[in-house]
Amino acid sequence: MALVKSARLFAQRLQNVEESSTMQVMIAAQKLKSEGVEVVDLGAGEPDFNTPENIKEAGKRAIDANFTRYTPAVGVAPLRDAILRRYREDFGVERKRDEVIATVGGKHSIFNTLLALIDPGDDVIIPAPYWVTFPQVVHLCGGRPVIVETSPEQGFSITSELIHKHMSDRTKLVILNSPCNPTGAVIAPGEFLKICQLAAEREIYVLSDECYQVFLYDGLQPSTAAAVPEHLRRWVIVSGSLSKTYAMTGWRLGYTIGPSELVSQMAKIQGHETSNPTSIAQAAGIEALTGPQDSVREMIREYERRRNFLVPALNHIPGVRCFTPQGAFYVYPDIRAFLHEGLKTSDDFAGRLLSEAHVAVTPGSGFGMDGFIRISYAAAYTALEEAVRRLANFLRSLESKR
Repeated sequence: MALVKSARLFAQRLQNVEESSTMQVMIAAQKLKSEGVEVVDLGAGEPDFNTPENIKEAGKRAIDANFTRYTPAVGVAPLRDAILRRYREDFGVERKRDEVIATVGGKHSIFNTLLALIDPGDDVIIPAPYWVTFPQVVHLCGGRPVIVETSPEQGFSITSELIHKHMSDRTKLVILNSPCNPTGAVIAPGEFLKICQLAAEREIYVLSDECYQVFLYDGLQPSTAAAVPEHLRRWVIVSGSLSKTYAMTGWRLGYTIGPSELVSQMAKIQGHETSNPTSIAQAAGIEALTGPQDSVREMIREYERRRNFLVPALNHIPGVRCFTPQGAFYVYPDIRAFLHEGLKTSDDFAGRLLSEAHVAVTPGSGFGMDGFIRISYAAAYTALEEAVRRLANFLRSLESKR
Protein backbone atom coordinates (compact mmCIF):
# COMPACT_ATOMS: atom_id res chain seq x y z
CA MET A 1 0.00 0.00 0.00
CA ALA A 2 2.82 2.38 0.85
CA LEU A 3 4.37 1.81 -2.57
CA VAL A 4 1.11 2.63 -4.33
CA LYS A 5 0.72 5.83 -2.35
CA SER A 6 4.33 6.79 -3.11
CA ALA A 7 3.74 6.46 -6.86
CA ARG A 8 0.99 9.08 -6.62
CA LEU A 9 3.20 11.72 -5.05
CA PHE A 10 4.22 13.19 -8.41
CA ALA A 11 2.04 15.10 -10.83
CA GLN A 12 0.32 13.17 -13.60
CA ARG A 13 1.68 15.68 -16.14
CA LEU A 14 5.15 14.17 -15.70
CA GLN A 15 4.09 10.73 -16.92
CA ASN A 16 4.76 11.54 -20.58
CA VAL A 17 7.79 13.79 -20.05
CA GLU A 18 11.20 12.37 -20.92
CA GLU A 19 14.63 13.50 -19.81
CA SER A 20 16.57 15.66 -22.25
CA SER A 21 18.69 13.41 -24.47
CA THR A 22 21.21 16.20 -24.95
CA MET A 23 21.62 16.54 -21.18
CA GLN A 24 22.06 12.77 -20.82
CA VAL A 25 24.86 12.78 -23.40
CA MET A 26 26.54 15.71 -21.66
CA ILE A 27 26.44 13.93 -18.29
CA ALA A 28 27.83 10.69 -19.75
CA ALA A 29 30.64 12.55 -21.53
CA GLN A 30 31.51 14.52 -18.40
CA LYS A 31 31.69 11.32 -16.36
CA LEU A 32 34.24 9.83 -18.77
CA LYS A 33 36.23 13.06 -18.77
CA SER A 34 36.33 13.04 -14.95
CA GLU A 35 37.87 9.56 -15.17
CA GLY A 36 40.66 10.91 -17.35
CA VAL A 37 39.31 9.72 -20.71
CA GLU A 38 40.02 11.98 -23.68
CA VAL A 39 36.51 12.48 -25.07
CA VAL A 40 35.79 14.31 -28.32
CA ASP A 41 32.52 15.95 -27.29
CA LEU A 42 30.27 16.81 -30.23
CA GLY A 43 27.05 16.44 -28.29
CA ALA A 44 26.61 19.93 -26.91
CA GLY A 45 24.62 22.59 -28.74
CA GLU A 46 26.82 25.34 -27.40
CA PRO A 47 29.23 27.71 -29.16
CA ASP A 48 32.86 27.00 -28.39
CA PHE A 49 33.55 30.73 -28.61
CA ASN A 50 33.79 32.90 -25.50
CA THR A 51 31.34 35.72 -24.84
CA PRO A 52 32.79 38.81 -26.59
CA GLU A 53 34.76 41.17 -24.36
CA ASN A 54 32.47 44.18 -24.83
CA ILE A 55 29.51 42.14 -23.59
CA LYS A 56 31.39 40.82 -20.57
CA GLU A 57 32.54 44.35 -19.71
CA ALA A 58 28.94 45.56 -19.82
CA GLY A 59 28.02 42.89 -17.29
CA LYS A 60 30.91 43.91 -15.03
CA ARG A 61 29.88 47.57 -15.23
CA ALA A 62 26.35 46.61 -14.22
CA ILE A 63 27.67 44.89 -11.10
CA ASP A 64 29.89 47.85 -10.21
CA ALA A 65 26.92 50.20 -10.69
CA ASN A 66 24.83 48.00 -8.37
CA PHE A 67 22.40 47.14 -11.14
CA THR A 68 21.64 43.99 -9.18
CA ARG A 69 18.01 44.39 -8.09
CA TYR A 70 14.63 43.37 -9.41
CA THR A 71 13.52 44.76 -12.74
CA PRO A 72 10.08 44.70 -14.38
CA ALA A 73 9.05 41.11 -15.15
CA VAL A 74 9.11 41.87 -18.89
CA GLY A 75 12.67 43.25 -18.74
CA VAL A 76 13.93 46.81 -18.61
CA ALA A 77 12.77 49.20 -21.34
CA PRO A 78 16.30 49.72 -22.78
CA LEU A 79 16.64 45.94 -23.36
CA ARG A 80 13.25 45.63 -25.02
CA ASP A 81 14.12 48.63 -27.19
CA ALA A 82 17.48 47.06 -28.05
CA ILE A 83 15.72 43.86 -29.21
CA LEU A 84 13.40 45.93 -31.41
CA ARG A 85 16.32 47.96 -32.73
CA ARG A 86 18.11 44.76 -33.82
CA TYR A 87 15.03 43.65 -35.75
CA ARG A 88 14.64 47.11 -37.28
CA GLU A 89 18.28 47.23 -38.44
CA ASP A 90 18.51 43.60 -39.57
CA PHE A 91 15.07 43.11 -41.10
CA GLY A 92 13.53 46.55 -41.51
CA VAL A 93 10.60 45.55 -39.30
CA GLU A 94 8.92 47.89 -36.85
CA ARG A 95 7.36 46.36 -33.75
CA LYS A 96 6.15 48.00 -30.54
CA ARG A 97 7.61 47.72 -27.07
CA ASP A 98 4.45 46.09 -25.71
CA GLU A 99 4.98 43.30 -28.27
CA VAL A 100 8.26 42.11 -26.72
CA ILE A 101 9.17 40.46 -23.43
CA ALA A 102 12.64 39.43 -22.21
CA THR A 103 12.90 35.89 -20.84
CA VAL A 104 15.38 33.67 -19.01
CA GLY A 105 16.74 32.15 -22.24
CA GLY A 106 14.99 30.94 -25.37
CA LYS A 107 13.70 27.80 -23.62
CA HIS A 108 11.89 29.98 -21.07
CA SER A 109 10.32 31.92 -23.92
CA ILE A 110 8.90 28.71 -25.39
CA PHE A 111 7.66 27.42 -22.03
CA ASN A 112 5.84 30.64 -21.21
CA THR A 113 4.34 30.92 -24.69
CA LEU A 114 2.85 27.44 -24.41
CA LEU A 115 1.71 28.01 -20.84
CA ALA A 116 -0.20 31.05 -22.07
CA LEU A 117 -1.77 29.23 -25.05
CA ILE A 118 -2.17 25.48 -24.51
CA ASP A 119 -5.00 23.85 -22.58
CA PRO A 120 -5.38 20.12 -21.92
CA GLY A 121 -6.60 18.48 -25.12
CA ASP A 122 -5.11 21.06 -27.49
CA ASP A 123 -3.03 19.75 -30.40
CA VAL A 124 0.38 21.22 -31.22
CA ILE A 125 1.90 20.42 -34.63
CA ILE A 126 5.65 19.76 -34.49
CA PRO A 127 7.72 18.77 -37.56
CA ALA A 128 10.29 16.02 -36.97
CA PRO A 129 13.18 15.91 -36.50
CA TYR A 130 12.47 18.43 -33.75
CA TRP A 131 14.35 20.04 -30.90
CA VAL A 132 14.06 17.63 -27.97
CA THR A 133 12.20 20.07 -25.70
CA PHE A 134 9.25 20.93 -27.96
CA PRO A 135 7.07 17.85 -27.32
CA GLN A 136 8.03 17.75 -23.65
CA VAL A 137 6.72 21.28 -23.08
CA VAL A 138 3.49 20.35 -24.85
CA HIS A 139 3.08 17.37 -22.50
CA LEU A 140 3.74 19.56 -19.45
CA CYS A 141 0.98 21.92 -20.57
CA GLY A 142 -1.45 19.03 -21.04
CA GLY A 143 -1.47 19.28 -24.82
CA ARG A 144 -0.92 16.60 -27.45
CA PRO A 145 2.10 16.75 -29.77
CA VAL A 146 1.14 15.98 -33.37
CA ILE A 147 4.36 14.94 -35.09
CA VAL A 148 4.84 15.67 -38.79
CA GLU A 149 7.58 13.47 -40.22
CA THR A 150 9.86 14.93 -42.88
CA SER A 151 12.04 13.07 -45.35
CA PRO A 152 15.85 13.01 -45.28
CA GLU A 153 15.74 12.40 -49.03
CA GLN A 154 13.93 15.74 -49.39
CA GLY A 155 16.37 17.56 -47.12
CA PHE A 156 13.96 17.44 -44.15
CA SER A 157 11.92 20.17 -45.85
CA ILE A 158 8.71 21.53 -44.29
CA THR A 159 5.87 22.60 -46.59
CA SER A 160 2.48 24.20 -46.03
CA GLU A 161 0.88 21.15 -47.67
CA LEU A 162 2.53 18.83 -45.15
CA ILE A 163 1.40 21.01 -42.23
CA HIS A 164 -2.12 21.30 -43.64
CA LYS A 165 -2.57 17.52 -43.66
CA HIS A 166 -2.11 17.41 -39.89
CA MET A 167 -4.40 20.30 -38.94
CA SER A 168 -7.68 19.58 -37.17
CA ASP A 169 -10.31 21.33 -35.07
CA ARG A 170 -8.10 20.63 -32.05
CA THR A 171 -4.98 22.31 -33.47
CA LYS A 172 -4.00 25.36 -31.41
CA LEU A 173 -0.37 25.90 -32.39
CA VAL A 174 2.28 25.03 -34.99
CA ILE A 175 5.91 25.12 -33.85
CA LEU A 176 8.51 25.85 -36.53
CA ASN A 177 12.28 25.92 -36.05
CA SER A 178 14.36 27.39 -38.87
CA PRO A 179 17.29 26.92 -39.14
CA CYS A 180 16.48 23.61 -37.49
CA ASN A 181 18.07 21.93 -34.55
CA PRO A 182 19.06 19.10 -35.25
CA THR A 183 19.14 19.03 -39.07
CA GLY A 184 20.22 22.55 -40.06
CA ALA A 185 17.37 22.61 -42.61
CA VAL A 186 15.92 26.01 -43.48
CA ILE A 187 12.31 26.75 -44.40
CA ALA A 188 12.18 29.01 -47.47
CA PRO A 189 10.67 32.41 -46.55
CA GLY A 190 7.89 32.02 -49.13
CA GLU A 191 6.90 28.61 -47.75
CA PHE A 192 7.07 29.94 -44.20
CA LEU A 193 4.66 32.73 -45.12
CA LYS A 194 2.26 30.20 -46.67
CA ILE A 195 2.21 28.24 -43.41
CA CYS A 196 1.49 31.44 -41.44
CA GLN A 197 -1.34 32.35 -43.81
CA LEU A 198 -2.80 28.86 -43.61
CA ALA A 199 -2.68 28.92 -39.81
CA ALA A 200 -4.14 32.43 -39.48
CA GLU A 201 -7.10 31.50 -41.69
CA ARG A 202 -7.94 28.80 -39.15
CA GLU A 203 -7.10 30.93 -36.09
CA ILE A 204 -4.11 28.74 -35.25
CA TYR A 205 -0.96 30.25 -33.75
CA VAL A 206 2.51 29.79 -35.23
CA LEU A 207 5.54 29.83 -32.93
CA SER A 208 8.79 30.45 -34.80
CA ASP A 209 11.86 29.38 -32.82
CA GLU A 210 14.62 31.58 -34.26
CA CYS A 211 17.45 30.62 -31.91
CA TYR A 212 19.78 29.96 -34.89
CA GLN A 213 18.40 32.81 -36.99
CA VAL A 214 21.73 34.32 -38.08
CA PHE A 215 23.60 31.06 -38.68
CA LEU A 216 23.07 30.64 -42.42
CA TYR A 217 25.52 29.57 -45.12
CA ASP A 218 26.04 29.61 -48.88
CA GLY A 219 24.90 33.22 -49.14
CA LEU A 220 21.45 32.69 -47.58
CA GLN A 221 20.09 35.75 -45.79
CA PRO A 222 18.36 35.63 -42.39
CA SER A 223 14.63 36.22 -42.18
CA THR A 224 12.15 36.47 -39.32
CA ALA A 225 8.52 35.70 -38.63
CA ALA A 226 8.35 39.08 -36.87
CA ALA A 227 8.20 40.64 -40.34
CA VAL A 228 5.01 38.90 -41.50
CA PRO A 229 2.33 41.28 -42.86
CA GLU A 230 0.31 43.19 -40.27
CA HIS A 231 -2.85 41.10 -40.68
CA LEU A 232 -0.96 37.92 -39.70
CA ARG A 233 0.79 39.25 -36.60
CA ARG A 234 -2.15 38.42 -34.35
CA TRP A 235 -1.26 34.73 -34.87
CA VAL A 236 2.54 34.68 -35.24
CA ILE A 237 5.03 34.55 -32.38
CA VAL A 238 8.85 34.71 -32.40
CA SER A 239 10.99 33.02 -29.78
CA GLY A 240 14.56 34.30 -29.77
CA SER A 241 17.74 33.91 -27.78
CA LEU A 242 21.07 35.62 -27.27
CA SER A 243 22.69 32.32 -26.28
CA LYS A 244 24.00 31.16 -29.66
CA THR A 245 24.30 34.46 -31.53
CA TYR A 246 26.51 36.08 -28.90
CA ALA A 247 27.97 32.96 -27.18
CA MET A 248 25.97 33.80 -24.05
CA THR A 249 24.56 30.37 -23.15
CA GLY A 250 25.24 30.73 -19.43
CA TRP A 251 23.83 34.25 -19.21
CA ARG A 252 20.31 32.90 -19.84
CA LEU A 253 18.67 35.66 -21.84
CA GLY A 254 16.02 35.30 -24.51
CA TYR A 255 12.87 37.04 -25.66
CA THR A 256 9.46 36.69 -27.27
CA ILE A 257 7.98 38.97 -29.91
CA GLY A 258 4.27 38.57 -30.48
CA PRO A 259 0.83 40.12 -30.18
CA SER A 260 0.63 42.50 -27.22
CA GLU A 261 -2.27 40.59 -25.65
CA LEU A 262 -0.14 37.42 -25.56
CA VAL A 263 2.88 39.28 -24.19
CA SER A 264 0.76 40.67 -21.34
CA GLN A 265 -0.35 37.14 -20.44
CA MET A 266 3.25 35.94 -20.51
CA ALA A 267 4.21 38.82 -18.24
CA LYS A 268 1.56 37.62 -15.79
CA ILE A 269 3.09 34.14 -15.80
CA GLN A 270 6.65 35.42 -15.57
CA GLY A 271 5.85 37.71 -12.65
CA HIS A 272 4.98 34.67 -10.56
CA GLU A 273 7.55 32.34 -12.08
CA THR A 274 10.95 34.06 -12.22
CA SER A 275 10.14 37.72 -11.43
CA ASN A 276 12.50 38.85 -14.21
CA PRO A 277 15.57 37.85 -16.21
CA THR A 278 18.78 38.51 -14.28
CA SER A 279 19.46 42.24 -14.22
CA ILE A 280 23.18 41.80 -15.00
CA ALA A 281 22.40 39.61 -18.01
CA GLN A 282 19.98 42.27 -19.23
CA ALA A 283 22.72 44.92 -19.12
CA ALA A 284 25.06 42.63 -21.05
CA GLY A 285 22.26 41.88 -23.52
CA ILE A 286 21.79 45.55 -24.32
CA GLU A 287 25.45 45.79 -25.27
CA ALA A 288 25.26 42.58 -27.30
CA LEU A 289 22.32 43.84 -29.34
CA THR A 290 23.43 47.44 -29.83
CA GLY A 291 27.22 47.05 -29.90
CA PRO A 292 29.55 45.79 -32.66
CA GLN A 293 28.34 42.68 -34.50
CA ASP A 294 31.79 41.63 -35.76
CA SER A 295 31.93 38.61 -33.43
CA VAL A 296 28.71 37.25 -34.94
CA ARG A 297 30.06 37.42 -38.48
CA GLU A 298 33.29 35.77 -37.33
CA MET A 299 31.40 32.85 -35.82
CA ILE A 300 29.31 32.36 -38.95
CA ARG A 301 32.43 32.24 -41.16
CA GLU A 302 34.10 29.71 -38.88
CA TYR A 303 31.02 27.49 -38.60
CA GLU A 304 30.70 27.44 -42.37
CA ARG A 305 34.34 26.43 -42.68
CA ARG A 306 33.79 23.56 -40.26
CA ARG A 307 30.61 22.45 -42.02
CA ASN A 308 32.42 22.44 -45.35
CA PHE A 309 34.95 20.01 -43.91
CA LEU A 310 32.60 17.83 -41.89
CA VAL A 311 29.88 16.96 -44.41
CA PRO A 312 32.22 15.64 -47.16
CA ALA A 313 34.33 13.87 -44.55
CA LEU A 314 31.29 12.03 -43.18
CA ASN A 315 29.97 11.18 -46.64
CA HIS A 316 33.38 9.72 -47.47
CA ILE A 317 32.87 7.04 -44.78
CA PRO A 318 31.24 3.99 -46.41
CA GLY A 319 27.64 3.56 -45.24
CA VAL A 320 27.21 7.06 -43.82
CA ARG A 321 24.91 9.55 -45.57
CA CYS A 322 24.90 13.18 -44.50
CA PHE A 323 22.59 15.94 -45.72
CA THR A 324 24.29 19.35 -46.10
CA PRO A 325 22.75 21.76 -43.58
CA GLN A 326 21.92 25.29 -44.68
CA GLY A 327 22.04 26.72 -41.18
CA ALA A 328 22.57 26.22 -37.42
CA PHE A 329 25.73 24.28 -36.43
CA TYR A 330 24.70 20.64 -36.60
CA VAL A 331 24.81 17.77 -39.06
CA TYR A 332 22.34 14.87 -38.84
CA PRO A 333 23.96 11.89 -40.56
CA ASP A 334 22.03 8.74 -41.43
CA ILE A 335 23.57 5.70 -39.69
CA ARG A 336 20.77 3.21 -40.41
CA ALA A 337 23.14 1.05 -42.47
CA PHE A 338 24.94 0.12 -39.24
CA LEU A 339 21.90 -0.80 -37.15
CA HIS A 340 21.33 -4.52 -36.75
CA GLU A 341 20.69 -7.16 -34.13
CA GLY A 342 22.54 -6.07 -31.00
CA LEU A 343 22.78 -2.48 -32.20
CA LYS A 344 19.16 -1.68 -32.94
CA THR A 345 18.76 2.03 -32.24
CA SER A 346 20.63 5.30 -32.46
CA ASP A 347 20.80 5.22 -28.64
CA ASP A 348 22.70 1.92 -28.85
CA PHE A 349 24.94 3.37 -31.54
CA ALA A 350 25.73 6.59 -29.62
CA GLY A 351 26.35 4.64 -26.41
CA ARG A 352 28.84 2.31 -28.10
CA LEU A 353 30.52 5.19 -29.93
CA LEU A 354 31.06 6.98 -26.63
CA SER A 355 32.23 3.98 -24.64
CA GLU A 356 34.47 2.46 -27.34
CA ALA A 357 35.65 5.41 -29.46
CA HIS A 358 35.15 8.15 -26.87
CA VAL A 359 33.18 10.38 -29.25
CA ALA A 360 30.03 12.01 -27.80
CA VAL A 361 27.10 12.56 -30.17
CA THR A 362 23.35 12.78 -29.56
CA PRO A 363 21.10 9.91 -30.71
CA GLY A 364 18.38 10.79 -33.19
CA SER A 365 15.65 9.15 -31.12
CA GLY A 366 15.51 12.23 -28.89
CA PHE A 367 14.74 14.35 -31.95
CA GLY A 368 11.90 12.14 -33.13
CA MET A 369 13.74 10.29 -35.92
CA ASP A 370 15.74 7.23 -35.00
CA GLY A 371 18.51 5.89 -37.23
CA PHE A 372 20.37 9.21 -37.19
CA ILE A 373 22.79 10.99 -34.87
CA ARG A 374 23.26 14.69 -34.27
CA ILE A 375 26.81 16.00 -34.43
CA SER A 376 27.55 19.54 -33.33
CA TYR A 377 30.30 21.35 -35.19
CA ALA A 378 30.45 24.04 -32.52
CA ALA A 379 33.81 22.50 -31.69
CA ALA A 380 37.40 23.08 -32.72
CA TYR A 381 38.33 22.11 -36.29
CA THR A 382 40.96 19.70 -34.93
CA ALA A 383 38.31 18.05 -32.73
CA LEU A 384 36.13 17.47 -35.79
CA GLU A 385 39.05 15.90 -37.67
CA GLU A 386 39.77 13.58 -34.74
CA ALA A 387 36.08 12.70 -34.37
CA VAL A 388 35.82 11.69 -38.05
CA ARG A 389 38.93 9.52 -37.70
CA ARG A 390 37.57 7.78 -34.60
CA LEU A 391 34.11 7.35 -36.14
CA ALA A 392 35.54 5.76 -39.28
CA ASN A 393 37.64 3.35 -37.21
CA PHE A 394 34.64 2.52 -35.01
CA LEU A 395 32.45 1.74 -38.02
CA ARG A 396 35.14 -0.44 -39.59
CA SER A 397 35.35 -2.34 -36.33
CA LEU A 398 31.57 -2.79 -36.27
CA GLU A 399 31.50 -4.14 -39.80
CA SER A 400 34.37 -6.55 -39.15
CA LYS A 401 32.40 -8.11 -36.28
CA ARG A 402 29.25 -8.77 -38.33
